[in-house]
Amino acid sequence: MSTEAAPETIFERIGGEPAVAAVVDLFYAKVIADPSLAPYFDGVDLEQLKEHQRLFVGQALGAERPYPGRALSVAHAGLGITPAAFAAVVGHLAASLAEAGVDDETISQIAAVLVPLEPEVVSL
Repeated sequence: MSTEAAPETIFERIGGEPAVAAVVDLFYAKVIADPSLAPYFDGVDLEQLKEHQRLFVGQALGAERPYPGRALSVAHAGLGITPAAFAAVVGHLAASLAEAGVDDETISQIAAVLVPLEPEVVSL
């Protein structure tokens, strides 16, 4: 029987729930301030959206809990999200992670998890 601990997940490496919550707050401040993205969020309950995002990002990065939200393709259907908007969102996420003190290698690993989800989000 091995006594080696399981490798740390990205979620654990960046600081768990508190770090994800801080990054999500930074991220939405940037997204809402971006005139090319702000219209996507007109009439949206941002606090509820942030909670969904915290759960989604945590699960995507290895948190030991399920993501209870809708499938990405369902949640983003009909929103007219373009490849340029997706790229802008990824850029804001990377900037938010860096601002929160996440190192470049870990940011690249996070991008490797999230960027392949583009086809589920982009509808134009």
